[in-house]
Amino acid sequence: MADFLDELETCVPALRRYARALTRNIDRADDLVQDCLERAISRRGLFRPTGPMRSWLFTILTNLHRNARRSEYRRGETLDLDALPELGTPAPQPGYVALAELSRAIDTLPLEQKEVLLLITLEGLAYAEAATILDIPLGTLMSRLGRARATLRQLTGAAQEPHLRSVK
Repeated sequence: MADFLDELETCVPALRRYARALTRNIDRADDLVQDCLERAISRRGLFRPTGPMRSWLFTILTNLHRNARRSEYRRGETLDLDALPELGTPAPQPGYVALAELSRAIDTLPLEQKEVLLLITLEGLAYAEAATILDIPLGTLMSRLGRARATLRQLTGAAQEPHLRSVK
């Protein structure tokens, strides 16, 4: 039990980071992580150490987030990003402005693309591990990631990557 809790504790910062990126709300993210940890501890007998605990926890957190979004949608509680107040004075630093623009662009992505993008880029997970967490085929993960990156390039006005030609 002590080893389980120790390993669980080492995963908490990554879970919080991912939850905050998904929800864009510190309080909701903390609640989501708490629910995830509660579920993991209460169902520790279901954990089969065939893979890393981190993947198992990310799967729980992702499923809890999806369920919460479905419940909010059914109750009519959708988040209207246009209703959020804008900052009164834009930041003078170009880097901050670019990050804020990227953050807004990520918020516009469909949930499936956002989940993939955050697991791969923010958490640095391998494609196969992220596909396992999201319970999708590897090809689907790569497709969603490609679409997410293309959409972000389009929304942020970033230059297109050079086209590589295949050599036979």
